[in-house]
Amino acid sequence: MNTDRKALWAVRQSALPTVVRSCPDCPGMRHRASGKIRANANGKLLDVWLLLSCATCDRTSKVPVHERVHVSTLEPARLVAYEINGPSAVRELVMSASLAAKNRYRLDWTGTWELETRTPLYALDDPNPLSVRVRFELPAPVRVERLLQLGLGLSRAEVRRLVADGRIRLPFAPDVKAHQDFEVAIHGAGFVGAAKHAKSLDAPDVPDAEHPGLARIGLPPVPGRELARRATAHA
Repeated sequence: MNTDRKALWAVRQSALPTVVRSCPDCPGMRHRASGKIRANANGKLLDVWLLLSCATCDRTSKVPVHERVHVSTLEPARLVAYEINGPSAVRELVMSASLAAKNRYRLDWTGTWELETRTPLYALDDPNPLSVRVRFELPAPVRVERLLQLGLGLSRAEVRRLVADGRIRLPFAPDVKAHQDFEVAIHGAGFVGAAKHAKSLDAPDVPDAEHPGLARIGLPPVPGRELARRATAHA
């Protein structure tokens, strides 16, 4: 009998976080990335700023990234990325918790991620535990019980009951906000057969009209189609 029961869930990026800081020109507090980085060289010293745009008045503001640093201290590839407004460099800077702390602003991760699950076919009465690897592709702080709700298609109360009963084993409390990879063990996978479909916190209970059983772990996918569910999530 196959005892290697494993599944992968991925927390994927759907948007960049919003920068929460005061705007000097209006009462607005929310800024979005402009997609641009400004670099200014003075001899061999370099200043680098991340450019933001106020969501209310569209005013451009600067976030210091490097101040009066010698160009030799930065990798050539990073210098080029700054010069060409490389999307990966912009993404890294906008998501940087250390840059946010240094410049005293807050990152709002609401609506920035989605959960993608891939569930292999396992028998519902298989007594072996299911090990789920949760992989983060962005450092968004996500409440663990929210991930379990979306991934298993359960209500918050059901998730908490299964954790309390030891049917779901976690490396930390379910109300903790995680932002790095972790694993969860689900014991006695048969209990998932009564699960509801995963849904957004503000979405009503709407059954999947085409494939009503696909959101349940342990049920087979439609032949020739990969079982992959994306659920828009709110941290």
